[in-house]
Amino acid sequence: MKLHPATSGISIIVALLLASPAGAKQFGPWGNPQPVAGVNTAAAEGCPIESPNGLDLYIASNRNAPGAQGKLDIYRAHRHTPHSDWDTPENLGPVVNSSEFDYCPTPLPGKWLLFVSSRQTADDCYPGDTPPPAPAGGPSAGDMYLTRENPAHGWEKPLNLGCFPHGPNTAGAEFSPSLVETREGTMLFFSSNGYPDSQGQDIYMSRMLDDGTILPGERVAELSTPADDRMPNVSKDGLEIVFSSNRAGTSPFDQDIYVATRPDTASKWSAPTRIDNPLINTPASETRASLSADGTRLYFGRKLNVDDPGDVFVSTRSKGNGDH
Repeated sequence: MKLHPATSGISIIVALLLASPAGAKQFGPWGNPQPVAGVNTAAAEGCPIESPNGLDLYIASNRNAPGAQGKLDIYRAHRHTPHSDWDTPENLGPVVNSSEFDYCPTPLPGKWLLFVSSRQTADDCYPGDTPPPAPAGGPSAGDMYLTRENPAHGWEKPLNLGCFPHGPNTAGAEFSPSLVETREGTMLFFSSNGYPDSQGQDIYMSRMLDDGTILPGERVAELSTPADDRMPNVSKDGLEIVFSSNRAGTSPFDQDIYVATRPDTASKWSAPTRIDNPLINTPASETRASLSADGTRLYFGRKLNVDDPGDVFVSTRSKGNGDH
């Protein structure tokens, strides 16, 4: 799959704006999480992630709010400084959001946005003219899309990233696209259950070519198990990854947040470990964890049970210098 000329410059933009700083950073332990003030409501909130500059927070919600388009929409809250409170989230509107499920937003430098949608389009990967049924407590299976916000004209028409075996999307469910620039090239991490080697939801990595083509995903064996491993997010330097998994085996519903690291972007990931703060990982389900650009904030969604709409939380940690 080859990107439209209007969007094929993403590889250049990513290379310029996501380049990793020299050296990794050392962090303290994650503190106790707090609900994200001003963002949670009685409706469902999840999929939280900061913009690269830390001034916008993107979430997915089914709230009955101005501009609501469908079953699950993407919203954006703004703040004036990284230490300010978040303003009320606003719906991204009918170009990004559809009448179906739109979720897992991932903002990139240059006003680019990756996200997942179950919308039915001419180039989506699910056969037929209707989306797949939604599982209990979750969205219908969707594909990864790319769009860009034009300051004068708003959001561009979203572009499907392409279907397997020519692109990373499948007829199954893709979650949480996470793009990172490394010395080995631009990599797209995500989870999927739609590949021939999928054992349920597994972690995959696609390579982006210089012309903007995104290749099919390759299963990341050291991060994936026969359990449900989903929704990865990679740090800006490419040396830390967080994702959700029920590999602990307590129940299929009980997703916890795991972390893995690597000494450099050419190396394999370490064996994933469950974040050991009992107020982060609880008997509830913690999903779609994401790291702020500076690595000091961890956002995630939490559902107390399958009927709980869900809220978003944030934990912080201190930053020093040195190696992971």
